[in-house]
Amino acid sequence: MTLNIKKCTLEDSRKLQVISYETFNETFKHQNSPENMNAYLERAFNLKQLENELSNISSQFYFVYFNNEVAGYLKVNTDNAQSEEMGDESLEIERVYIKKKFQKHGLGKYLLNKAIEIAMEGKKNKIWLGVWEKNENAITFYKKLGFVQTGAHSFYMGDEEQMDLIMTKTLT
Repeated sequence: MTLNIKKCTLEDSRKLQVISYETFNETFKHQNSPENMNAYLERAFNLKQLENELSNISSQFYFVYFNNEVAGYLKVNTDNAQSEEMGDESLEIERVYIKKKFQKHGLGKYLLNKAIEIAMEGKKNKIWLGVWEKNENAITFYKKLGFVQTGAHSFYMGDEEQMDLIMTKTLT
């Protein structure tokens, strides 16, 4: 098993779009209406939106490769790119998505460790993320890695308001 991480550039926008659609669909389509899924996918992962995010100096994307195949990706935000006001000492993990066929191989933990490394390099003292309250597997995973719930915020899947738990980990 070979794992590699590659920072994404603007030239990766189409590849990022494909994996974003695939992983988001695999994870959430069975719990949401097709209309709300399609509305969210088009808003969040259209090419212009992804290019804007890739161009933001306060956001970074990384592909994770498993045996030379793109298996998932990580998106982290600092400063004003964070989706909540968390301050200059925080790094947001906005997305950690792994293709279903690559799950249970330690890739999520590998990407989270990359996020911690980025946070430490940036002299951040905490990392945080939002996770859907119904995504019990992810919540359990984050708790095992030392995240604790510190709040909640609304997340819109199409026209449906859902609740994301805000989970935070203090770095030492």
